[in-house]
Amino acid sequence: MSSSIKKIIFGFAGATILATAANAGGLERGGYNIDLLFDDSRAAFDATGAYVMPQRELKNVRDTDASDGIGSDGFGGGTTTADETESYFVPRVGLKVGFTEDFNCMADYSQPYGAHTKPGADWMGANSNIETKIDSDGFAGTCSYSFNAGPGKLRIIGGVSYLEMSGFKERLVAPPLLALGNGVGRLELSDSGYGWRAGLAYEVPEIALRASLMYYSEVKLDDVTGVLDLSEVNGAIIPVFGSTAMPEAVELKVQSGVAPGWLVFGSVKWVDWSQLQNVSFCPEATRALNANCTYNGGTRVTSLDLLYQDGWTVSAGVGHQLTEKVSLAGSITWDRGTGTGVGTQTDTWTFGFGGSYKPTENAEFRLGGAIGVLTSGSSGTVTTDNGTFGTDVAYDFGSDVVSAVSASFKVKF
Repeated sequence: MSSSIKKIIFGFAGATILATAANAGGLERGGYNIDLLFDDSRAAFDATGAYVMPQRELKNVRDTDASDGIGSDGFGGGTTTADETESYFVPRVGLKVGFTEDFNCMADYSQPYGAHTKPGADWMGANSNIETKIDSDGFAGTCSYSFNAGPGKLRIIGGVSYLEMSGFKERLVAPPLLALGNGVGRLELSDSGYGWRAGLAYEVPEIALRASLMYYSEVKLDDVTGVLDLSEVNGAIIPVFGSTAMPEAVELKVQSGVAPGWLVFGSVKWVDWSQLQNVSFCPEATRALNANCTYNGGTRVTSLDLLYQDGWTVSAGVGHQLTEKVSLAGSITWDRGTGTGVGTQTDTWTFGFGGSYKPTENAEFRLGGAIGVLTSGSSGTVTTDNGTFGTDVAYDFGSDVVSAVSASFKVKF
């Protein structure tokens, strides 16, 4: 396998996986990615963007909690269908520098987590959700040291990360005719934390073989603070606090040349989303009474009841070099939904495709796309150790479509 073939296919495989994994479960969006660290140049800069378009439609919606009124106005109004999801953009920027032949480091910015659902204020489930949006900004530094081992090289990898999270949720709390305003409450939150990552990789460049195993630690958000704004309900504005953590993850990636101009690649990732069950929030005025704001601590004023299970993502694909400058790749990805009966996070199947063009030895452009299926299901009542949830609204959903496009540019120095 020629050197040029290895460089082209190595660079493209990661971009294909990014496009197909953009709709992973839980709160994951771009996730974490260290592929740039393996670039064999002295320095490289890479910028990638993916635009994801999920199209989840809710059907047969029933308001199952009359305590806050029925429907969008509290008196039976609202549609029995709703478009839940919003499109979103996932950026990633990275810079890799090789200080020696064996010691390399990279710094990157990404938005690893996020969510945006907006069924609106005019559906029967407005008492559950009008709009929920979660954003993240991640900054990381990762280094590796490699040494000869058998026919290839063993690489030891380690690094640290800093994560900022923010978001809000709006829902109908009381019928407008019985409230001071429109009856909508809004919860706004933010926090930040640090994490670390470590792993190993083994490479045999002559056959374009690379196998990497990475562990990403959880990021503790020990002091989530914000405001529960009930000014449109009863005039109250309540500062709140709570705590949670973004989950740890383990990812195995393998790729290898199998014939001149051909490469196969695959990955398996586990994410500990099951640790996110009920994220509770208490009034700041009660912090001294319940410093950890537990769900059953007696001072909880609201909570985000996610009830996730662990996430698994499995991907496999093949790449082929057409010319010294052009290569193509395709992949298939299965993501196990993290939902357990509340919400719409069911299994997703995604098919990715794309191409890479290298006008010069030091520049590369990549374009990719993906089309997938969000499998069907329903949302309703679920009972856990903390109690019974999903009692506010019930609905069904069929098999829906998710699509994505991605573009990236890499330059080497």
